[in-house]
Amino acid sequence: MSGNNCTVVTEFIILGLTDDPKLCVILFVIFLGVYAVTLVGNLTIITLIRNSSQLHTPMYLFLSHLAFVDIGYSSTVTPVMLKSFLVDKTIIPPGGCAAQLLSGGIFGTAECFLLAVMAYDRYMAICNPLLYSTNMSPRVCTLLLSTPYLGGCVNAWIFTGCLLNLSFCGPNKINHFFCDYSPLLKLSNSQDDLAEILPAASAGSIIMITVLIIIISYVYILFSILRISSTEGRSKAFSTCTSHLTGVTLFYGTLTFIYVIPKSSYSTDDNKVVSVFYIVIIPMLNPLIYSLRNNEVKGALRKLLSRKHLFS
Repeated sequence: MSGNNCTVVTEFIILGLTDDPKLCVILFVIFLGVYAVTLVGNLTIITLIRNSSQLHTPMYLFLSHLAFVDIGYSSTVTPVMLKSFLVDKTIIPPGGCAAQLLSGGIFGTAECFLLAVMAYDRYMAICNPLLYSTNMSPRVCTLLLSTPYLGGCVNAWIFTGCLLNLSFCGPNKINHFFCDYSPLLKLSNSQDDLAEILPAASAGSIIMITVLIIIISYVYILFSILRISSTEGRSKAFSTCTSHLTGVTLFYGTLTFIYVIPKSSYSTDDNKVVSVFYIVIIPMLNPLIYSLRNNEVKGALRKLLSRKHLFS
């Protein structure tokens, strides 16, 4: 990450969300609680799905991977953010910055693809219920699950590769609470158009492709639901999609703010707040969104708790 005639930057300083000492204490307590709920909630979802035979279906398989990705995504950023509330200066080496960007890119991209895969799964379940077990066979599920992680690795390596080709000789203060690509690009003294265009094109393409898959899936789902004669049948079919639609709306709504709305229309502080929401808050909300209105998950949780109560 250095160029010719350049005194290489050996460390970056993360400015964090605020430098107000009192506010730092309050935010530390809040986000520590958020992170604890994120870990407990997502680990509970994974444990329930692994240990409950009635949840051994493609829909819950994908949900367990979403929970795993949420843990990884939040854990990439939140510990560093919590540290910034406790110390005067949060220092991270260039290698640590690259590792954080790589890890965040993998998990963030995987979440986009997983949401698209879950939409496709709902399309197959509602529009082709008789062929669901055939079309969503273990082999197909394995292929669908490999796509998010492969796509995540490719996209993350594009961002990290571009970062490693940049040189940093001047300012080393990152005006964010983690090593995000945009503030790092502003610190670089390299004039590399490819470093600006390639990551934006990669992220934009992934968002467009996954959103298109989700929209097409739900258009077909909507027409299938409207063809159901009974009100109860329509309500039951739609209820299986509401949790996923809520998660999609929250996640892509914030991504749109970050990547689609022109940068000139909002401030760096706005960017930080929205980033907190989709990296830290949404991974905490997802277990609640997918479990509170899901009778199968609640039933599996009651069964697991009663089993532990019997053996205690």
